[in-house]
Amino acid sequence: MNIDNAYKRAVLYFFFLSGETARSAAIKINSVHGAHTISVRSAQKWFEKFKLGKSNINDKPRSGCPVDFDNDVLKNLVESEPYLTVDQIAEKMHSSHGTVFRHLKEIGKVSKLGKWVPHDLSEANCQQRLNICISLLSRFEREPFLDRLVTGDEKWVIYDNVTRKRQRTDKDKQPISTPKASLHPKKVLLSVWWDMYGVIYYELLEPNKTINADVYSEQLCRLNSELIKKRSRLVNMKKVLFHHDNARQHMARKTLQKINELNWELLPHPAYSPDIASSDFQLFRALQNFCQSKNFNSKQDIQNELRSFFASKQQSFYASKIKKLPERWRDIVDSGGKYIID
Repeated sequence: MNIDNAYKRAVLYFFFLSGETARSAAIKINSVHGAHTISVRSAQKWFEKFKLGKSNINDKPRSGCPVDFDNDVLKNLVESEPYLTVDQIAEKMHSSHGTVFRHLKEIGKVSKLGKWVPHDLSEANCQQRLNICISLLSRFEREPFLDRLVTGDEKWVIYDNVTRKRQRTDKDKQPISTPKASLHPKKVLLSVWWDMYGVIYYELLEPNKTINADVYSEQLCRLNSELIKKRSRLVNMKKVLFHHDNARQHMARKTLQKINELNWELLPHPAYSPDIASSDFQLFRALQNFCQSKNFNSKQDIQNELRSFFASKQQSFYASKIKKLPERWRDIVDSGGKYIID
């Protein structure tokens, strides 16, 4: 008795739902319809598809493609195990590399590298980010405060900014080599503070020097002097809402005492959250692009470039970066505390 493939698969699906093994199902089908009605291997293949969520037992003919290759099964497999290689998918689906590659293109699946994130966030980290962003949004809706926000951070500026550039050359010739940057490059630490209206104060430490709580507290005093000169209305009529990340020197007792002495209010910032620190996700990216491929011979050279960079930016540049904060707080709330991937 000849039976069609759809019938075989329907019976196999019945046995699958009944808890039978693929081998047992094949034996029972062959005992009724003949010894060679279905092979054990074919039954095993369909049981594997059923386990991946396939319930459609009908063939979907496609020109030039095997009729039993199911894009729904492929989609379910890739979405449940996104790190599988084409060869691993081919092995699981009992198909060829070329067939799988072609069908991946059909269903719109492409290979991409995941972006690096600053930290492997724990559940507690996500909850803290979520709670703080909810609090900030709630406060912002009651009392818009971005016009009195002063934010700042530190960034290493490298003397020799080595980058590889694409070159046009003959097919049989090697491109010109680019030496790698030193593992311990000469560098200088930039500290900068700014608000919606532009840069308020910045300074460069001596080459390869870093910041501790003592140095940072002294810097905040100098920043306060500049605020009195450049933002007198903020100092006299309102209250500075100060924002920085949770670096050790920022959260040291001496630093917090200094902020209190200056009568500033400190805006809460969750740990491991450069994606909502305006200097990190906006200002420093622009500065990095500005310095790309540039080489500096002295601290004064860097000073000149920084002056040029800050002067090149319109007030709207700084305002737009600060105004992005509520949108990013909402993104974190919507994602349950996960990182914003730009």
